[in-house]
Amino acid sequence: MNTGTVIRTVVLVFALLNQILVAFGKSPLPFDEVEVEQGVSAIITASAALWAWWKDNDVTKQAIERKKKVSL
Repeated sequence: MNTGTVIRTVVLVFALLNQILVAFGKSPLPFDEVEVEQGVSAIITASAALWAWWKDNDVTKQAIERKKKVSL
């Protein structure tokens, strides 16, 4: 099994366990709705910032070399 398969399987098990606990009226996560909303917003903001930075800068060797060739 590769790493991606293991990670997806673990996430699936946690999601199923969470769903079962919610179905029985248990709250496995100690967060209220406001904290969840703030967390999701922070994740989206951080992801957008990283994506914009990655797309706007040459961070891989291949991109740096390509930029050198274009600027000659």
